[in-house]
Amino acid sequence: MVTTVAAPARLWTRNFGLYFTARTMAVLGDTMIPVATAVAMLALGYGVGAVGLTLGAWMAAFALFVVFGGVFADRFHPRPQMIGADALRCAVQAALAGYLWLGRPPLGVLVAAAVLGGLATALFQPGLTSLVPQVAADPQQANGVLRVSQGIAAMAGPALAGTLVASVSAASVFAATALTFVVSGACLAALRLPPFEADRSTSTLENLRTGWDEFRSRSWLWTVILIWWVLGVSVWGPITPVGAVSIIDAHGKAAFGWAESAFGVGCVLGGLLAIRIRPARPLLGGAVAMLLFPLMPLSAALVPPVPLLVLGYAVSGVGWAFWGVQWATSVQTQIPEDRLNRVAAYEIAGSILAVPLGQAVAGPATGLLGAHRLLFAGAVVGLGCAVALLLVRPVRRLPRTLTPDVRGA
Repeated sequence: MVTTVAAPARLWTRNFGLYFTARTMAVLGDTMIPVATAVAMLALGYGVGAVGLTLGAWMAAFALFVVFGGVFADRFHPRPQMIGADALRCAVQAALAGYLWLGRPPLGVLVAAAVLGGLATALFQPGLTSLVPQVAADPQQANGVLRVSQGIAAMAGPALAGTLVASVSAASVFAATALTFVVSGACLAALRLPPFEADRSTSTLENLRTGWDEFRSRSWLWTVILIWWVLGVSVWGPITPVGAVSIIDAHGKAAFGWAESAFGVGCVLGGLLAIRIRPARPLLGGAVAMLLFPLMPLSAALVPPVPLLVLGYAVSGVGWAFWGVQWATSVQTQIPEDRLNRVAAYEIAGSILAVPLGQAVAGPATGLLGAHRLLFAGAVVGLGCAVALLLVRPVRRLPRTLTPDVRGA
């Protein structure tokens, strides 16, 4: 059974509006950074291997530290941690802007900035999951709206970054990104949240172990993460640097920005669908939608005329966003609240830890196979991952619930 009527709970409270703005601005900044980095580094003469190394350094730092970010968020409070992370990200982006205005930054500086940015995001990200139930009565409706906002940001961010790089300079992109993190931090500081109670009697190691036990006790959770490992290495890791080379060679820098923006448009549509369509088995519905995702690497491989390229990216975004809402809502409603930050951190780390590996091997793999063959292979693997989600019984049979489940599944 599928319910297609949104829950009547009021969504647009003061708290949710502030959280919505903070998250939208943070995503806007995050989506500007990869495009700006890729285009700027290629323009400065760095090759696809250097771009992959820099993006991979960001992702590796994020993946390595996000688990500790989840522990600290459960042990203390996610909000001050997130505000501090925004301050650090603002400082890093402002420093990059200044360096680019002064001249050509060496690769080491770019990699170091990426590591600091990944560390800051690792402190920021776990709290995003646990704050949703605190600022919204209906998590699925909230996640759908947030996915729409992320899609809009993903649409606007690359286009804005590409426009600024082409018309002003790469430095201006990083300066604009710094401002997005200022707004995000200010909105988080203005939230009115209930008192935070946490057990600080246990050590960090014990907290890590508790989070791991919660994570591994749910087969639907760790099975999806294993599938995401394959997807991260084969698709998410290579898609930005290799897709940039393929599309820019065929259609120019602007086309790459528009393709990335079209993916954002698709995410908006997918989020709107997820607000209204509530599958009784959310991960099954999300897995069906994920069958659309391989159109992104396939379009980058084929590099058809720009309208078809943009369409392929957009349809891919629809599937990705619909899956994302079902996944986020399942995690938020199936995990006990007092352990949600830690479990979310393991989920985030596990789902993206393979991405820096994919980014690191993007350069050598491109040299060995060529950009188009590598992207074709990514499309095939992406389709295989969607089929795997449909075949795994704990994933496809997980029921929808509005209350956290304290039992392993």
